[in-house]
Amino acid sequence: MIKKLFVTDCEGPLSLNDNAYELSKEFIPEGDEFFRILSLYDDYLVDIVKKPNYNPGNTLKFIIPFFKAYGLNNESIVKFSKDNTFFVDGAHDTLKLAKKAMDSFIISTSYGQYIEAVCKNLDFPFENTYYTSLDLIDSFQISDSEKEKLFEFKEIISKIATEEKNNDFFDVDKLDEILFKLIPKMEVSKLNEDVVCVGGMEKQKSVEDILSKHKFEKQGIMYVGDSHTDIEPLRFAKENGGIAISFNGNEAAVKEAEIAIISNNTIATSLLIDLHSKFNSSYVLEFVKAYSIDFKRAFESFRIGFSLIDKFNEIFKDNELPIIEVITDDNIEELTQKSLEMRKKVRGEGIGSLG
Repeated sequence: MIKKLFVTDCEGPLSLNDNAYELSKEFIPEGDEFFRILSLYDDYLVDIVKKPNYNPGNTLKFIIPFFKAYGLNNESIVKFSKDNTFFVDGAHDTLKLAKKAMDSFIISTSYGQYIEAVCKNLDFPFENTYYTSLDLIDSFQISDSEKEKLFEFKEIISKIATEEKNNDFFDVDKLDEILFKLIPKMEVSKLNEDVVCVGGMEKQKSVEDILSKHKFEKQGIMYVGDSHTDIEPLRFAKENGGIAISFNGNEAAVKEAEIAIISNNTIATSLLIDLHSKFNSSYVLEFVKAYSIDFKRAFESFRIGFSLIDKFNEIFKDNELPIIEVITDDNIEELTQKSLEMRKKVRGEGIGSLG
């Protein structure tokens, strides 16, 4: 039997946070809107421009100079991340099951400081994670003149965010100029020189690194993601005979996944982890098809652990059942809409609306 592997994104499938957004909101004036427009710009570069050699999730790179200008250091990032880590219901149990059943990894675009806090909360080995490293923020000394210039840029970007909210249009030319022409000429840009945002193709490279180091076969992977940064690894899993799952995903994730989970509790993921650890991908897909027709009969017909079924029935005794469906051309629009609604319901409107 093929050796099985479980790989998941962190923010969305496990945690409720968008750590970089929350850091911006906490430490930068109007930082929530500032981050939102940079995130929208990031999606624009991926979806519309299709910028060559550009990683989804580079918002985390764009904001590093601004973090420095507004006084963030490693200690403040670590403390904030530690004190503000929140999880989707069931995440602890789901990851515990995954660790017990097979080799498991987290691949996240988030900063390492946050991922370390997540690992401590979930009792997950930090060495089994991939993340965006932000190591040099303390060692760099920013000049007063560059601070002032970044404050000016921040005000311009915040104004662009307000204009976008009012008329659904944002000044991409000005953002291009600030982020790709002006800031790269500043000394503070050295903070970004060695930063590689682990999103998109970098996530796929991380998956391939795991496969290579641990001698796994491609068809043994289950990958769970929820956003633009998961497009490539979801596609990689699906195209190589593995299992690609969108958990409360946005349009990009649902489009690339094979299975959509729409739920306020990760026990829906646990069902598929349990089956994936024991059987091939065809068996998992047949269960999903059966579940979407009659979940009780599916539980009777497929070999899911009894304790997991009991817990599922207890959680959803008086609550709406999770949606678990194979994505098809016929249902993708409906699943996308429901997924976006649950995404915002579970994570909040601000974070849930980010790409």
